[in-house]
Amino acid sequence: MSIEVTKYQQDVTFPQQVADDEIDLRELFSVIWQGKWLIIAITAVFAIGSVLFAISQPNTYKSEALLAPADAEQGGGGLAALAGQFGGLASMAGINLGGKGGVDKTQMAIEVLKSRQFTSDFIQNHNLLPDLMAIKSWNMAENTIGYDDEMYLVNDNQWIREVQAPFKPEPSMQEAFKEFSKIVAVSTDKETGMVKISVEHLSPFIAQQWVNWLIQDINKVMKERDVAEAIKSTAFLESKIEQTNVADIRSILYKLIEEQAKTIMFAEVREEYVFKTIDPALVPEEKAGPKRALICVLGTMLGGMLAVMLVLIRHFVRKED
Repeated sequence: MSIEVTKYQQDVTFPQQVADDEIDLRELFSVIWQGKWLIIAITAVFAIGSVLFAISQPNTYKSEALLAPADAEQGGGGLAALAGQFGGLASMAGINLGGKGGVDKTQMAIEVLKSRQFTSDFIQNHNLLPDLMAIKSWNMAENTIGYDDEMYLVNDNQWIREVQAPFKPEPSMQEAFKEFSKIVAVSTDKETGMVKISVEHLSPFIAQQWVNWLIQDINKVMKERDVAEAIKSTAFLESKIEQTNVADIRSILYKLIEEQAKTIMFAEVREEYVFKTIDPALVPEEKAGPKRALICVLGTMLGGMLAVMLVLIRHFVRKED
């Protein structure tokens, strides 16, 4: 008898719980419906605000170039071959030829391109700080740049922005690096190995110019690094030749010097040292941003969700009171 009563109680309780859930849902929709005008008003405010914000944002333009890694060995392949043949013998003379491992030259160039040191030198060498940190607008008809008068005086070439310590009126290279990293992108296609460099800027002409300068400078920097290393290695190898009388070791050392000479010669005769330009940067005709339609949609959706939450919170607070 007790089992039947318990079963009956469960059957009665379950429909009540379902009914309670249905009542809660109905109450929820009822609250939203009652607060529909407030929801509409808040959503409309956010929609209008997002439209005004989207309209106030200036157009940006993206210029990009497609690059291919240089095919030449630049001495690395020859050194690797010598390391495989005579590595043990050279180690007896205190010389480490290395192995086939190491960082890929293309990947190293990309990391150098992204580094703070390269970016700082790039900005200073080309005097990019005003066009990076103080630009306000671009005049398409006259192809002129407008700067923020509260930050930078063009005629006096003077920074006047008001900042708190430790910052100074003239932006530091750390600030410039953060801003530069936002508008410059370097990507590698894993399947083809192609490298793409892009710059997004208010001026399409500046965007194209910066891409070209980046390609020229990274090729120049990597060339200078390899030449300096080859010269230093040659001097070291020549000193080792003077210290040994073993014919086989001297033969290896002369071959190593020959490889270093090839590296220097290759660097002197080739401008595109690390990257070959496959598709050069152009002045973009169409804007890359901002995505005004997306800004308006997201702003309106955000306003609607906040309005619904506000109505529900207000209802439950009043209900508890």
